[in-house]
Amino acid sequence: MGKKILITDDANFMRTMLAKIVEENGYEVVGTAENGEVAIQKYKELKPDLVTMDITMPGMDGIEATKGIMAVDPNAKIVVCSAMGQKPMVLEAIEAGAKDFIVKPIKPEKVKETLAKLIG
Repeated sequence: MGKKILITDDANFMRTMLAKIVEENGYEVVGTAENGEVAIQKYKELKPDLVTMDITMPGMDGIEATKGIMAVDPNAKIVVCSAMGQKPMVLEAIEAGAKDFIVKPIKPEKVKETLAKLIG
């Protein structure tokens, strides 16, 4: 199987849609998380090659979760998936350590391109 991906989004349909796109491109979804706390916990357990991260989530948001994962692993590859209306937050996530971002609504081509660029 291909590289391992952890998908983080509070919306179940987004996790499902992203998982489908990821798997269609030959990557393995090793886990999903519905908020930042779960994402950090699962990152430690699963050690994925890449994490997709929503920004706006209940509890711990994606920016805090990105900082938390980067504290655990400074080489973590995190891609923020967010609506463009949240541009300041996307920039904040990049400053926190995210490597790239994908604008919602998600286009399968952009996901494929971003994954290929970051983890091959």
